[in-house]
Amino acid sequence: MSLHAQLSPEAEARLQSQRRNSVITSVVISLLVMALVILILLFILLPNLLIKSPTIVTYQAGAPEEDTMDQKEVNPQVQRKPSAPSSSQARVIASSIPSNLAVPVPETEAEPNLDFGSGDDFGQGWGNGGDGGGGGFGNIPTIMRKRCSLEDRLNRLKENGGNERCEETVVKALRYFKNTQGKDGSWGGGTKVAYTGLVLLAYLGHCETPLSEEFGVTVQSAITFLVDNCQKNKGRLASNPQDKHWCYSHAIAAYAIAEAYTFCKQLNIPLPGLEESVQMSIQWIIDNQNKSGGWEYSYEEAGGRGGDLSITAWQLQALKAGKHTGLDFRNMSRCIRDALKYCEGCQAADGGFGYSGTSALGDGHSTLVGAGTLCFQQHKGAANSNARKGIRYIDKKSQFDYKTGPCNLYEHYYSSQAAMNNGGKSWVKYNEMFRDQLLDSQNDDGSWPAPPKPGPAARNDPVYVTALATLMLEVYYRFLPGTAAGK
Repeated sequence: MSLHAQLSPEAEARLQSQRRNSVITSVVISLLVMALVILILLFILLPNLLIKSPTIVTYQAGAPEEDTMDQKEVNPQVQRKPSAPSSSQARVIASSIPSNLAVPVPETEAEPNLDFGSGDDFGQGWGNGGDGGGGGFGNIPTIMRKRCSLEDRLNRLKENGGNERCEETVVKALRYFKNTQGKDGSWGGGTKVAYTGLVLLAYLGHCETPLSEEFGVTVQSAITFLVDNCQKNKGRLASNPQDKHWCYSHAIAAYAIAEAYTFCKQLNIPLPGLEESVQMSIQWIIDNQNKSGGWEYSYEEAGGRGGDLSITAWQLQALKAGKHTGLDFRNMSRCIRDALKYCEGCQAADGGFGYSGTSALGDGHSTLVGAGTLCFQQHKGAANSNARKGIRYIDKKSQFDYKTGPCNLYEHYYSSQAAMNNGGKSWVKYNEMFRDQLLDSQNDDGSWPAPPKPGPAARNDPVYVTALATLMLEVYYRFLPGTAAGK
């Protein structure tokens, strides 16, 4: 028998009311807990959501602290407007740079300039290792602002064996270039593309950009000329693409506009067509490498000669500049690897580099030793064994006499960069050999006279000679101090 307790209606109602109150209380408590959790999370995360992370600028080890750089607009008093290099009328788009200068947008059809010369302009000298031009990024910092400060340049000149005369001499040369620039933004006669590339490198080496107060219009006019030429010729940079020696002009100019692009990108200077021209011109070099790993006249890919080191060194410098832009290029790593193998095959047992193979030209002295050494320093580092062998050759056999010779500017421009990149006693010795002679030889108008050079292929054009001399004197701040000495 079981007993069941019966609740009265009043008790049943009270029980149901208590249950409802308990459920409501539980829900309210849950909501309050959730709200409290949300408030705690917001308190923790809100500062990170509202405060932007600072931009971190890194430099290679040993680089001094970055100075604040004052950006300057192009002087509005300058009214000069460069015309497009082509004879046909070009469309004009105004640049967003605060300047009275308009940037021509080139047409797409190629109209080659046929005033390149006799066809031997870049065959003798530029193509035989006897004379030519250098350049190179070497150990330039990714952000190229360190040489933009006059105070920093003077400090680095002093630290690396230069002096205030070096700065004064460079500025004097840049004013000479400004006074001799053509209306189309170029320099030179039948070799306009190559010479304009060299001069533009000299301006960029002193951190002169389209925003520079004194030289801004000059620099922008030069860039415009090269961009126009590149786009007219569908990625090729040459005064006359029909001449087989245009491979020199292309590499020099591609190197120049690639460095210009890096500057403009870092300083937020938009120039129409510049990025596209860099992309096309650097990719052309990669796509037209000879099967030997070097580069040949007319960018012939299957020629039996296989090219030469004089041509190849220019292409490798342009590729290094291309890497610094941050743009993407197809097969660049493979291209550089094969090119360095080719360069290695040109190095003799004594450390010198031959023109085509290991044999030096003329009297047996390696005029390309600096070029070959610099290629390995740029792409493998200054402590690379091939680079160190080249430095030992420079230490033992380099000679520089601006008055009586030998003074081959092609050899010495490359060698000055190689010695600086190596650093140590090699650089001290080399600097003592060339610095004061170069400073003392400048003409009153800012140019340099042609020095005595070996061989009949000397190039005596004052723009060419002055560009190389200027770039040599900028080596003190174009490169970070060498780190290979003593290793």
